[in-house]
Order: sequence, then structure tokens, then C-alpha cells
Amino acid sequence: MKLISYEYEGKTGIGVVEEGGIIAVPDVAGSMLDLIELGAGGLSRLRAAAKVATAFLPLDSVRLLAPIPIPRRNVICLGLNYAAHAMESTSVIGEKSPIPEYPVVFTKATTTINGPYDDFPFDASVSEQIDWEVELGVIIGKSGRNISVEQAMDHVFGYTVINDISARDLQRRHRQFFKGKSLDGSCPMGPWIITADAIADPHGLRVITRVNGVVKQDSNTRDMIFDVPTTIAQLSNGMTLLAGDIIATGTPSGVGAARTPPEFLKPGDWVECEVEGIGSIRNKVVVI
Repeated sequence: MKLISYEYEGKTGIGVVEEGGIIAVPDVAGSMLDLIELGAGGLSRLRAAAKVATAFLPLDSVRLLAPIPIPRRNVICLGLNYAAHAMESTSVIGEKSPIPEYPVVFTKATTTINGPYDDFPFDASVSEQIDWEVELGVIIGKSGRNISVEQAMDHVFGYTVINDISARDLQRRHRQFFKGKSLDGSCPMGPWIITADAIADPHGLRVITRVNGVVKQDSNTRDMIFDVPTTIAQLSNGMTLLAGDIIATGTPSGVGAARTPPEFLKPGDWVECEVEGIGSIRNKVVVI
């Protein structure tokens, strides 16, 4: 199923995207987090409601929001999770770095969440080195701690597309990831959540970034160093993952900072991020 959060005539809700349009499901759950917390029973009720629905909203009549517009806590992110990106990143700073033995983990603030087609705010007084990063997003559906690799996929609710927009100058200035990854609006995601049962294998999906129609990143999730089960097992080791948590699984090579010469987003640019089998998001860079 394709599950969305949307705004229509001044009200927000969640729905199921079908060929005929959007099926609103207010009687099942009021928000995506509410639905996720209902677990398997909630999805069963949702499927039943969608099966008998006769009223549809045209998809183009609503404003799509991020599937989880206000997460309960920071987005959990992996850095350097594709070997080629790890090598290009370390070459930028003139260091040699082996392939990570353990996941490189950081977070993005909840205020980074942005809609799949909303503008990204650009403020040159804050950063002029805004970079793109297409990523497969994983949504946790069942809370757990010390989750085994074998049980990890049972904790996945679904998948989405994320652009982990990064301010490279801030990353260098502050010598860590958080600030440079946490500018307001720097986590566009969507356009929906594809439930886990609809993606047979998340480790064979093409991931692409286009800037003004030009391909900048083109890889496949099979190239991730740490796959989804391993990532969930590592993150949950001694730390409870909560239903509704968002995990960004890392970006492949092709980021702007590693190009010769470096390329960064500028006002007026359109950046599109796509994950095969899920969809694409498209955001314009706009001066604030």
C-alpha cells in the first residue's frame, strides 16, 4: 500500500493511494504515527476500509505532506554507508579512511522534515554549500531493543524516499554532522510510505538524484555496506527503536562536494530524488 499524509481544504489527514485516487481513512487513524502505533491490526483495518471505499479524492487535489510530518524524535541517519561515497568523502578532506567497521550514525533535527514537493529554504548568510543526498528511508513499525538481524525485518513498517540535504561548510566548521545536517527543511521525504509487504527486497533498488534534470547520483541499494537488518540490529543494540522512527540509510557517490570542481545547489535549482519501486520527490531551492 501507498500511505500518505496530506492537506485538503485546510485539514490534514492520512490516506491510501489507489488507481482511482486517494481513499481517506479518518476512522482508522488520525495521523501516520497513530496508524503505525496500531501495528498489524491497524494495517488490517486500513486494508478493509480501502477495500469497501467508494469515495476518492483526486491525487492532484491535495497537498502531499511528509508521510510523518512531525516525528516524535530526530531522524536517525547513516553516513558513509556506500563504499564509493565513503572514498569520495574522505578524499575531499585529504584523509584515507577504510570502509567503516560499524555504522557511522548521526541525527537530523525534527525541524528538518519537509514535504516531497515543498521548497527548500536557502539562506546564504547561513550556508552557501548546500548539497544533495538521495537515500532509502526505513520506517520502524514495531518498537524494540537488542533486535537480532534475523528478526529485524519484522520491525519495518515501510519505506520512503529521503533527501539528506547537507550544508558542507557547516559540517567542516563544527567538525561533526549534526548542525550541517539540521537546517530547517533539509529533510524532504515522501511522497508516501510504501508498506513493507509491497517491497520484496529493499536491497536491489536503484537510487537516483537529478539536479535540473541532470543525473548526479545513480546507484543501487545493493551497494550499501550495512543492509537494513544489520542497521536495525546495530542501532537497537542497547537503544530502543520506537515505532515511527525514521532511518535514513545513507547516500551513494555523486554528491556535489566531491565533484571537480565542487557543485552546490543554488536558488532556482530543482533537485529530484528517486528510489525505484517507491517514487520520487522534487524540491526547489528558494531564497528566504
